[in-house]
Amino acid sequence: MTKINTKLIKLIKYYSLINHNLIYNNQAINRYKKDGMYLSGNLGANLRKLKLSISNIKNCELKKNSNNLVFADGNPKADIMIIGEGPGSNEDKEGLPFVGRAGQLLDKMLSAINLNKNNVYITNVVNYRPPENRKPSNIEIAKYLPHLIKHIEIINPKILILLGSTALNAIIGEEDVISKVRGKWINKKIGNCSASVIVSFHPAFLMRQPDQKKMSWIDLKMVKKKISELKIKIEK
Repeated sequence: MTKINTKLIKLIKYYSLINHNLIYNNQAINRYKKDGMYLSGNLGANLRKLKLSISNIKNCELKKNSNNLVFADGNPKADIMIIGEGPGSNEDKEGLPFVGRAGQLLDKMLSAINLNKNNVYITNVVNYRPPENRKPSNIEIAKYLPHLIKHIEIINPKILILLGSTALNAIIGEEDVISKVRGKWINKKIGNCSASVIVSFHPAFLMRQPDQKKMSWIDLKMVKKKISELKIKIEK
């Protein structure tokens, strides 16, 4: 009975944390005090070079219609990397991924398994905002994919979390459907990086379909277990 009650308490705590009806403010969260673009050594140099390469992309409608390049957020030295779809309006204004309502939900989801932006690294499949927050087209994904693969190689994560179908299709393949793939570990070689990959629902989707939060909770618990199995040190 005690074991059941403990699980129930944890589940209630999780749902309270990610309750999409919470009132959010529009101010961006300062998730990581250090500027990853000024890291010393090869890591910092490689990230600066990649960011410059993305900023120099030619003939891109996403870039033409955006205010800012949205490169990344979090700790570049982290062993856990998260990839979303693309920037929204708040992200386009701030120049950082996941700073809107979906980003605040992601913060709470990560907090439920004792993670935060000091111990994860976040980017998106595309680095400029698709108009009207639409999904990136296959052509747009293909244009940014070489940069995304390079990004993954530079960070070299042990755990890679793909949020949403766009990230799934870009990294795993278009033949897979998120409802069939999520909640399963995939050992995947991406460029020169070998990682344990898991697919889960995008926070924006969870805000529209809150009944699926229970599935994302299962995914998060799997991530927590994998962190323990891989003996990943989590910086507080």
